Amino acid sequence: MIAKFSLTGKICFWILVLMYAAAIFANFICPYHYDDEDRDYSYCPPTAVEFKDHDRWVHPFVYGRRLTFNEVHRRVYVKDFTQKYELHLFKMGRLLSVDAPGRFYLWGADARGRDLFSRIWYGARISLSIGIFGVLISFILGLIIGGIAGYYGGWIDQVLMRICEMFMMIPGFYLMLALRAVVPENFNSLEVYASVVVILALIGWASLARIIRGMALSVRERDYVLAAKTFGVPDIVIIVKHVLPQTISYSLASLMLTVSSYILAEAGLSVVGLGIQDPIPSWGNLLSDAMQIVPVIFAPWILLPGLFIFIAVVCFNVVGDSIRDVLDPTFNESSTNL
Repeated sequence: MIAKFSLTGKICFWILVLMYAAAIFANFICPYHYDDEDRDYSYCPPTAVEFKDHDRWVHPFVYGRRLTFNEVHRRVYVKDFTQKYELHLFKMGRLLSVDAPGRFYLWGADARGRDLFSRIWYGARISLSIGIFGVLISFILGLIIGGIAGYYGGWIDQVLMRICEMFMMIPGFYLMLALRAVVPENFNSLEVYASVVVILALIGWASLARIIRGMALSVRERDYVLAAKTFGVPDIVIIVKHVLPQTISYSLASLMLTVSSYILAEAGLSVVGLGIQDPIPSWGNLLSDAMQIVPVIFAPWILLPGLFIFIAVVCFNVVGDSIRDVLDPTFNESSTNL
């Protein structure tokens, strides 16, 4: 299937693969644990890697940093040329590390002197997996409820669709806030993670169920479905083997497109303090530092999590469009004719 993607689709697909690989292997590629802090390096800018020492090529190293204030009393980190810390590859189970007490900040540090590069990739585990798990739950609910409503019709269809409309009539973000409000405040990080996944699933299944229901209404009148009924095939078998597979092209594309909205929803919850809580990182709560104008002006690298959210959302949308084009090539033709 991937071979049939457009060039843009292939690029976005491999970007997502790299993101997920970096998240999975964050323990290896990140120089620090996500909660490894040194407050002496609050908002320390990205560290420059040195390859020359007195015009002589040497093993890569970094200089120590010293905090001072300039003439307008702005915090400035200057190089301490008396302190040199060698960089190491594949030491202590990490791809890149630096001799203590030196600190290496590839993408700068946050307010508590924690490495932003490390926190972004540890946070990717939360932000990227929440979207996948949330979509899987809503995907299963939408397929089952939509398939049953479309196949049986009648009062079953009416009841299930009214339930869907009850969820859809409330704006998604407000529904998400209301559901989050009932989650106890004493939940640990794992319980908060699970609750956010469930919340995202509950706000997303209804729209998918309505679409699947409409497709099932059409499929149930086809000859092979009627033949299966004639031969006494159980309804559940007909729904699973004959009705739902006909919705797969739309469902897969919708699944990919919905992941991006769940990533944004988690980020929104975390930015306002209702999602994953510090010190556990997610792309959303990493952006909470950017809600104040002063840190953004003096430490613009704290906006990097927002860039990764943007890249992930765009890539999921492009891959979703590519899947739809491959599984339903008539879509583009019909759109062009219109």
